[in-house]
Amino acid sequence: MGDHQHITVKRENGTVRITMNRPARRNTLTEEHLAELLAAFRAAGASDATGIVLAGEGPVFSAGHDFADVAGRDLVGVRALLTLCTELMRTVQSVPQVVVARVHGLATAAGCQLVASCDLAVAAESAGFALPGGKAGWFCHTPAVPVARSIGRKRLMELVLTGDAVDARTALDWGLVNAVVPDAELDDAVDALLARATRGSRASKALGKHTIYAQLDRPEADAYQIALEVMAAAAQLPGAREGMAAFLEKRTPVWPD
Repeated sequence: MGDHQHITVKRENGTVRITMNRPARRNTLTEEHLAELLAAFRAAGASDATGIVLAGEGPVFSAGHDFADVAGRDLVGVRALLTLCTELMRTVQSVPQVVVARVHGLATAAGCQLVASCDLAVAAESAGFALPGGKAGWFCHTPAVPVARSIGRKRLMELVLTGDAVDARTALDWGLVNAVVPDAELDDAVDALLARATRGSRASKALGKHTIYAQLDRPEADAYQIALEVMAAAAQLPGAREGMAAFLEKRTPVWPD
């Protein structure tokens, strides 16, 4: 699916697999790499795929921003790079498909940010997660944004202030990933979770994903107002009507989308 220098993109049935492919550079995120990822997610989002898997080639998932691409930039240049990265993270959450991170090895800084931005994440036992800027010179300000929304304040502060990595089991306990499996079982576990997460009406799920992200972190009254109006409208969707009819008629639903 297209010509890429830093990633590979493959379509398998209803799943688009986007793989970071800079193993010699630990899948670090240059401007060009980020741009390819953004274009790939936008293309997948516009397709009829039902799911997207984000993975990395080589010994690590992603080591975050490539300092060789950052060090020579002035303020305007670094701001542009971080704006591009933020647009990628937002696109991961805004596409209608379910996005699962397939994590092996280390996911650090913006690599950890990618994991936290995906809808779901499955980690191999070899995986580790870190926001290492706290023990260096460039604090992980933007990577902390989605991580904070996954693991809570005190755990976030431990990650960002110490810069230490946590193992996959700790990440599971903290809520950063959904499952941890032996490395040899990682692909099967990703596919199994994606299969469960893509059941049902595609249109209903896409609207549901959008609404969940829209109401997260809002005051409860605002969140209810958003959810109430969308849920009322969603009851009129063909998928919702078919689901209710099948339940009432005690039959298997035939999804229209």
